[in-house]
Amino acid sequence: MDEELKQTESTREQTPQEQKEWGKKPPKGSEHHLLKGPRLRRQELYTTIRIFFEFIRGFRRLHFIGPCVTVFGSARFEEDHKYYKLAVEVGEKLAEAGFAVMTGGGPGIMEAANRGARQGRGLSLGCNIELPMEQHPNPYLDRYIDFNYFFVRKVMLVKYSDAFIVMPGGFGTLDEVFETAVLIQTGKIEKFPIIIMGRDFWEPMREFIDKSLIAGGTISPEDMDLIHVTDDPDEAIAIIAEAQARRNGG
Repeated sequence: MDEELKQTESTREQTPQEQKEWGKKPPKGSEHHLLKGPRLRRQELYTTIRIFFEFIRGFRRLHFIGPCVTVFGSARFEEDHKYYKLAVEVGEKLAEAGFAVMTGGGPGIMEAANRGARQGRGLSLGCNIELPMEQHPNPYLDRYIDFNYFFVRKVMLVKYSDAFIVMPGGFGTLDEVFETAVLIQTGKIEKFPIIIMGRDFWEPMREFIDKSLIAGGTISPEDMDLIHVTDDPDEAIAIIAEAQARRNGG
């Protein structure tokens, strides 16, 4: 039997330490076997079919969610952290403005934004990632989908979003925001707003972009027009609403 077909998922509850360590070093899974190099052609066919049905399931589940904003951010902030509290406020104001709130479905900033959406009586969505050491979706989701493949999950987080809010985070957050910026820069998706929140956290990154990328000519100064920086949730909502109105001809 193929190695991938032999995989089983753990159904035990995570310990508090495992929950805290989530995302640091995920165990091997479907994506590992896909990306490790050439395999038997029947294995590649099986994986391709599996990916196809994962896309279809995501499309069917998210097709009718309406205007939506995706919130990116770290899984590691606890509820007493200032960025967690900021994400709750952002999620609530987005919901009150009529937007569904989508996250990666996990803890930390993701949980906070979903929690705020629930408080604001809006639709709270999660695109969860399945790992052999299972990550449980946070308790503030109205609807969630489990994915085996990170790249399928990332497509869903981008495809159904009218704007992106980026809270402080690690490698995963950086990956999400820069990939989204590239998609906009290259015209693969529309110029949806990217809003960076947590000015103090991101300031060194802004300096790096100005002093290295722009100064070195690897990006153009106007590329930074794609990104807005604010710590004011009301300003963030206003930017998103204005962009949506322009797209709708308002």
